[in-house]
Amino acid sequence: MSVRPRHVVFDLGGVLIDWNPRHLYREMIDDEAVMEDFLANVCTQAWNSQQDAGRSTAEATAILVGQFPEHRDLIEAYYGQFERMWNGTFDDTVAIVAELRNAGVPLFGLTNWSAETFPVAEERFGFLRWFDDIVVSGREGIIKPDPAIFHLSLERFGLKADETLFIDDTASNAEAASSLGFHTHHYIGPETLRRDLQMHGLL
Repeated sequence: MSVRPRHVVFDLGGVLIDWNPRHLYREMIDDEAVMEDFLANVCTQAWNSQQDAGRSTAEATAILVGQFPEHRDLIEAYYGQFERMWNGTFDDTVAIVAELRNAGVPLFGLTNWSAETFPVAEERFGFLRWFDDIVVSGREGIIKPDPAIFHLSLERFGLKADETLFIDDTASNAEAASSLGFHTHHYIGPETLRRDLQMHGLL
């Protein structure tokens, strides 16, 4: 019989926090197609991921401004107005975290996030204090789905993979955790998450 999970590790952006650069750039770029082109070819997810892996936002901004000087204002807004990329929280999922907490389930976070911007999130989103600990990729210089950040998290949190449920909205991250022995849930919404938590006996 497989071991049931006793601890839960949450991804944050896309699961609990509604972060999307489109929340900002729809206010700055009138044409949706132009905005999508900008995000696909200038301030790309791959570029942002390097900040999640530890590169400074100042260096990242300078690199892109050098490559695309015609977009200086838009590029500088990415981190200069980072908070405008947040559209609050996914309240139904935050409510599930509250239920787990009230049930005494140990809670942890593992997020791909810049070390420079994460403290702002900690100030804004009080529920982050419900977690026993949070590993932030930008502080460690490693990002998901690199197995190293999962190993580091288990060591930091004092957990065993087969006793831990990992929740992430990115399939490749969930797959990486599964390959290391975690129970995993690929998050697509609160309803399926609730059912999975109930199946595991956590709710």
